[in-house]
Amino acid sequence: MKIHASPIALAVLCALAGTAQAQSTSQTPAPQDIPYPGTLRLDVDATDLNRRIFKVRETMPVKPGELTLLYPQWIPGNHSPSGQINKVAGLTFTVNGKKLEWKRDQYDVYAFKVQIPEGASELQVEFQYLSPLAPSQGRVVMTPSMLNLQWNLTTLYPAGYYSRQIPVQASVKLPAGWSYATAAETATKTGDTIQFKELKWNVLQDSPLFAGKYYKQFDLSVGQTPVKLNVFADEPKSLDAKPEQIAKHKALVEQMYKMYGAHHYDHYDFLLALTKQMGGIGLEHHRSSENSGSPDYFTKWDETWGGRDLLPHEFNHSWDGKFRRGADLATPNFNVPMGDSLLWVYEGQTQFFGYVMAARSGLWSKDQTMDSLANVAATYAKGRPGLEWRPLQDTTNDPTINRRSPQAYRNYQLSEDYYSGGQMVWLEADAKLRELSKGKKSIDDFARAFFGMDNGSYVVKPYDFEEVVSTLNGVAAYDWATFLRDRLDGRKPLTGGIEASGWKLVFNDKPSAAVKSGETRGKYVNLTYSLGMAVGNDGSVGDVLWDGPAFQAGIAPEMSIVAVNGAAFSADAIKDAVTAAKTDKAPIELLVKRFDRYETFKIDYHGGLQYPSLERIAGTTDTLSELLKPRK
Repeated sequence: MKIHASPIALAVLCALAGTAQAQSTSQTPAPQDIPYPGTLRLDVDATDLNRRIFKVRETMPVKPGELTLLYPQWIPGNHSPSGQINKVAGLTFTVNGKKLEWKRDQYDVYAFKVQIPEGASELQVEFQYLSPLAPSQGRVVMTPSMLNLQWNLTTLYPAGYYSRQIPVQASVKLPAGWSYATAAETATKTGDTIQFKELKWNVLQDSPLFAGKYYKQFDLSVGQTPVKLNVFADEPKSLDAKPEQIAKHKALVEQMYKMYGAHHYDHYDFLLALTKQMGGIGLEHHRSSENSGSPDYFTKWDETWGGRDLLPHEFNHSWDGKFRRGADLATPNFNVPMGDSLLWVYEGQTQFFGYVMAARSGLWSKDQTMDSLANVAATYAKGRPGLEWRPLQDTTNDPTINRRSPQAYRNYQLSEDYYSGGQMVWLEADAKLRELSKGKKSIDDFARAFFGMDNGSYVVKPYDFEEVVSTLNGVAAYDWATFLRDRLDGRKPLTGGIEASGWKLVFNDKPSAAVKSGETRGKYVNLTYSLGMAVGNDGSVGDVLWDGPAFQAGIAPEMSIVAVNGAAFSADAIKDAVTAAKTDKAPIELLVKRFDRYETFKIDYHGGLQYPSLERIAGTTDTLSELLKPRK
């Protein structure tokens, strides 16, 4: 049912929503920094692979009166209220074998209230987490060969306490014979049931588990602190990693240590799934990270390089995002709303260092890194018309506004541009630090000063905008507040770091290795800077550049190109047509299917194929190459 409301009615609804929020706050106990009286026992049965069901049983100490239990809503790393409460089913509460009635909070669907009777001291909670059966239902986390257990999906916890004040004793039962990896330490293993050492709830939530039939572990330790690469695969052949490939992953750990001078874990586990079956992921944690890649990650090393910045990105988050975290993200539990105002540091600087560390470790070559940077620079030079109406800072609201849902015109609406737009800001900051210090200081000095303290600690250390500015000033004095705000608030372009680093963005008709890699992985033709659109290999129209040639001709996303200049559509056919139109002044004719209609659209474009690359500026200092060099 769709309701159409007048502006006045909408205003009333908004006022009521505000009232509802106030009532919700009063009905759910606010978290307090006091010890939880006892230990929450959590047991998960993850053996139902066919139906992809996680069965949950919890036991917790209680006292008579009303108890509020919360299902995690604000998930660290998701930056949004994305807890999957819709997949919880079969919820029951029991005391001494007697089933209790429960009620969901009217204004907070993540809160459950139950009346504990006199004489009760222990509550049993049971439910099922019905994990997605298909991508249309969410990320698939259980397959015949592997699974991904995230504790926030399988836990209700008591309201009224900071998450770091709630001890949890967790266990999981896995399919017979499966291996597993997690940052949580094993206490005992009985058959296929693993009992973990007691952890505080915030640490357990931050310690997800990968398990699977086909598994191999590689040691990446540098020094005394263990660092492991745990690889799970759909098939055993994907685990065939060469020593030189593993050496580059170990070099990643070494290069991080050289830059930061400290780390924030007692051990670290990369969890890497090489799969086409389990849903893709890249999610950071303090002592681990959840990652996925192509089944050919190792076996077709030269072809799959485009995704190898993922591990550098997520590993960097152990410092940036987990240890140091924007103050408005450092919430006391998982149901207090987060603020995302500093994601241009959390994610933007991590995106920046993901590229830098991919290069320094050798996971990417210098040329691959430069080509990838050219793609990002082109995006913010010509591919984001939405920045004309919306500043980069405002995109930090996107995790809540859009929650990564598909968009009709992403380039105009924008979507989480604090990642790559933030990356451009930090590239320019590096160039400015080098300029101000006459080459003696760089972004590395900021990284060490801001993140390189409290070695081994994984206690969150929040920060605010003023601390970012003061730390930059400690490296090289400048009006850093204005520098950052000019770029975040849309008063200065985001691409200044390219030329400030001794390079310029150029376009020609030869696609770079990064463009080719992106087209192969995405199965599309990248015509963004020529026709102004991306087209799937099957002819489906993807993002159409706002006010670009295709847009002006009337083409929109979700149409399908059937023919090009009278010939059947193919990737080569449309590229050939763009090339021919450079000398032939007739417009390019596309036969397009729109719903059940076929129409011809004419694109009057004659600029030829256009792909970005970087070119040296003669007579300038090449600080970009210096940035990408491995540290000795």
